[in-house]
Amino acid sequence: VACALISYHKQPELTADEIKQLDEQGIWKERTSAERARIIEDNDEALKERIRMISNAKSEIILSTFDFRSDDSGKLMLGALIDAADRGVSVNVIVDGVSGFTKMKGNPDFNALASSDNVNVKIYNKVNPFKPWQSMGRLHDKYVIADRTNYILGGRNTFNYFLGAYPGHKNYDRDVLVYCESPDETSSVNDVLAYYESVWNYKESKAFLKNNKCAGNKKVKAARKELLDNYNIYYADNKDYLTDTDYTDETVEVSNIALLSNPIECGAKKPVVWYQLTKLMEQADSQVKIHTPYIICNEYMYDGLKKVCDSVENVSLMTNSVGNNGNPFGSADYYAHKDKVLGTGLEVWEYEGGYSYHGKSVLIDDDISVVGSFNIDMRSVYLDTELMLVINSKDINKQLKASMEEYEKKAATVKNETEYSHIPEGMKMKELSDKKKNIKAWFGWVMNGLRFLF
Repeated sequence: VACALISYHKQPELTADEIKQLDEQGIWKERTSAERARIIEDNDEALKERIRMISNAKSEIILSTFDFRSDDSGKLMLGALIDAADRGVSVNVIVDGVSGFTKMKGNPDFNALASSDNVNVKIYNKVNPFKPWQSMGRLHDKYVIADRTNYILGGRNTFNYFLGAYPGHKNYDRDVLVYCESPDETSSVNDVLAYYESVWNYKESKAFLKNNKCAGNKKVKAARKELLDNYNIYYADNKDYLTDTDYTDETVEVSNIALLSNPIECGAKKPVVWYQLTKLMEQADSQVKIHTPYIICNEYMYDGLKKVCDSVENVSLMTNSVGNNGNPFGSADYYAHKDKVLGTGLEVWEYEGGYSYHGKSVLIDDDISVVGSFNIDMRSVYLDTELMLVINSKDINKQLKASMEEYEKKAATVKNETEYSHIPEGMKMKELSDKKKNIKAWFGWVMNGLRFLF
């Protein structure tokens, strides 16, 4: 534990030369092929679009995810991937080491996938008690790429909380689907592919299985059959939608797309995405709207938000209320540091929608939209691999704005640490008992020295 804390305690800073290089290269590239996109807001739609993309793949599927579980939606994804591999499609899957250890290791469902022909499964930064100095660096990217042409990128993990319309707990989240009918070397999918290949070939991305001997195991064979049977039933029930591969009517043409990414090494990282995001927000003409499930900042991040607020007239941030936050660390930290968040000049809204809001998005003026995996916390800034897709399109901006405003209807405007200036009619904020307040305060105090890990 001490070794892990020492290794990640100091947050690296960008040098003056690195800042100059980032500023000079900018984020935008010249695109010569027309690209189209749309926001995916609904969890059930998010599952259907992934299955649709996988089931229509002709040559290759790439899946990257932070958390993969073999629940209802996870099994459908596994079945779709195995079916694609059986059709001769190359399937490459990369998952973070924590999920690889806690959810996948020894699981017949994942063994069935990994032992299939045409499938390769890798784990990023496997859990290793003998390497505690790299234990906190995690893969947090979430995307699916089909045939090096179309892709879905956002904040959703691969299980029921985020995919499908299953009963029980869920998280609200957001993806972007990008479609290019005739991609060329300048298409944005190549930026995602180049990033994927760097992670796939990284020295700490290791094979999930050493060999395919488990394919003949009785439990693995039974799991494989169950996965394919479940997928075939789902496919038959949704065949009309899944076989419609013309995305043109469902998407809008965009002017440009840029990809922001953190360094891929599993040590402490320099704040590349955070720097690029704050510079992008500072350039807004009149409005910046930020949605983040958690907000855990150091002074550098508070300063960045303050610069945005000083540069732009209307800057708001929506995050989960203390009572609605599904992350106990994020909840306690926000409770303890709400005064510092408000001190940046942000207009802060607290979401109280019953289920935790997991969307990570930024809306800039009426033409720039940013969606991806990046939370406004120190883990996303300094520890995790992260991707944010920046889209220049007034139509996508309208889609994102409409989605964000639907959530904001269930959010209260914060006046100060204990009061609200506006609570939507009919909405009741969750009141914390004195006991819970004391627990939050105590937890926040105890965790204060470990904030950089969360």
